Amino acid sequence: MTDANTPSSNEPTRRDFLSLTAGAVGVAGVACAAVPLVGSLAPAADVLALANTEVDISKIAVGQSTTVMWRGKPVFIRHRSAEEIESAKADDAAEMRDPQTDAARAARPEWLVLVGQCTHLGCVPSGQKMSDNKGDYNGWFCPCHGSHYDASGRIRKGPAPLNLAVPPYKFVSDTKILIGQAA
Repeated sequence: MTDANTPSSNEPTRRDFLSLTAGAVGVAGVACAAVPLVGSLAPAADVLALANTEVDISKIAVGQSTTVMWRGKPVFIRHRSAEEIESAKADDAAEMRDPQTDAARAARPEWLVLVGQCTHLGCVPSGQKMSDNKGDYNGWFCPCHGSHYDASGRIRKGPAPLNLAVPPYKFVSDTKILIGQAA
């Protein structure tokens, strides 16, 4: 015989209600804490602004170079002459520490875009100005430790282990280059 005050085994009790309510409040609390945490992991607006750099290349004459900053690093943009292009292509077959063809390094042969940091210790090589020492291979020269790069930014002599890096970039028009993630 069952007492009228004793609940049957399949009816919810006050304890069941309190357990479910506490669990739901706990899940809501975790969600409220997780949303700002996950949002804080996204890059800040100032970081996103530095992620891409658009460069107008219309004013760079053949044989000249310019340096722009991208993510706090110098980027060398060189408008190569026909002689520089031919020299770089002729060196494709040379023995190199970090072999790459000139075509793999330049989307358009007349334009070379490189991160301007020596791959040995991160120094900025000379060779951007006409009066700079361009090294033994008429490209760039890092005076800190003597690394020589050719007209395609490939390491040819010295302690640097790798070629000058090619950043992600694309031509958005005939006169503009976009350097960065969206490239």
